Amino acid sequence: MRMSNENFRALILEHQRMVFGIAVRLLGDRGEAEEVAQDVFLELYDSVGRLENEEHVKFWLRRVSVHRATDALRRRAHRPEVLADSWDDERHDRSDALDESQVAGRLEELVRTLPEPYRTAVVLRYAEEATPDEIAAILGRPVATVKSHLQRGLILLRQKADVMMKEWTR
Repeated sequence: MRMSNENFRALILEHQRMVFGIAVRLLGDRGEAEEVAQDVFLELYDSVGRLENEEHVKFWLRRVSVHRATDALRRRAHRPEVLADSWDDERHDRSDALDESQVAGRLEELVRTLPEPYRTAVVLRYAEEATPDEIAAILGRPVATVKSHLQRGLILLRQKADVMMKEWTR
């Protein structure tokens, strides 16, 4: 796939939300996600000639975004887990009614506390609307493993939500 600088710019504009969204959901840090997104698009610039069509570009971007974000996670010295017991009740008073944006924000926080394989599968499935088959291809894992990660990730997410978001769960 050959393209001019203007076409490449249009390609970036078309996919930047997806690439950044994957990175920020996996990393939980906007600055780090911006760096990952830049790296992904720099790598795309070098690889665009090998990509066959628009679907191939989208698949490639998803795959590389996940891999670069995972690499960034591994470079971290350690990632503290947010435990239900350590939730800051003063900052997040549960007696207050939550609006939808607060619920979405809390849910994003909970997703970021999932172990990396579960978080990656959940983000690709529910934020990027990728099918389990597509996720398996992106991650280079068997579909059964992806389904297992989705199931375990959702179970863990429900358990955390039951503790941290009692007013919104049954």
